[in-house]
Amino acid sequence: MADARGGSGGDAREIFMARRRGLLPRGLGAAALLIVAAILAATSVAYVPAGHVGVLTLFGRVTGEVLPEGTHFINPAKTNNRLPIRTLELKETASVPSEEGLIITLDTSLLFRLDPLKAADIYQKVGPGYVDVVIEPNLRSAIRASTSAHNANALYTGAREEVAQQIRKELDAQLGPRGIIIESVLLRDIQLPSMLKSSIEAKQQAEQDALRMTFILQKEKQEAERKRIEAQGIADFQRIVAAGISPQLLEWKGIEATEKLAQSTNSKIVMIGSARTGLPLIFEPK
Repeated sequence: MADARGGSGGDAREIFMARRRGLLPRGLGAAALLIVAAILAATSVAYVPAGHVGVLTLFGRVTGEVLPEGTHFINPAKTNNRLPIRTLELKETASVPSEEGLIITLDTSLLFRLDPLKAADIYQKVGPGYVDVVIEPNLRSAIRASTSAHNANALYTGAREEVAQQIRKELDAQLGPRGIIIESVLLRDIQLPSMLKSSIEAKQQAEQDALRMTFILQKEKQEAERKRIEAQGIADFQRIVAAGISPQLLEWKGIEATEKLAQSTNSKIVMIGSARTGLPLIFEPK
């Protein structure tokens, strides 16, 4: 009896262990499937942050698909490559020759952005480092070409805007077809040789002094003209008044004044007949 019970117990343990050995591979397989599914789910989601686009590649080949901002579901075998489409600034300091051969230092800022419609083409033909590959060399070349067409004096005084427009025109022609949009070119500073800078500043100061003196002389001429016109007016007035005054008029005005004084109620002394006009002299006692 004991042997029979012992045999039954051993068989049960063997059956249990066999089932356990069979369940273990199946559990490992399910866990592996879950891990693979999680990996596929993670790689199927492409996130593109604000101010960027996503260029999709499949096993290293650019597919031509460009993802806008946001979250997207893509083929897990594809890779999302992000490129910024925001406005970027490229600063450049270049020592370039002027028209007369003088070396000047020009500090320039270039504002540009990537055309989203040509992002895939840029990524395929130039790569994510397109700023260093095509923009910076073309900017240096455009600066040199523009400054060599102007003399140093013009660059330091009034030709800055013209040079900036010429640089932008050159960059538009070179970079526009590639999908790079030029927004503006800013000339922050132009440094000339010290002796040339001093001579230009002295010339400008002399021109300002000459303009100031011209203004003073013009003002004095205008004041002299005003005084001449005023004196002429006074002289004309006196001539007209003198021409209209006669001895008879003066005598008549004297008679009128005498009558008014005589008719007043104030006490007065009247002397008949003056030595010159014959008009009475009236004295009011005090």
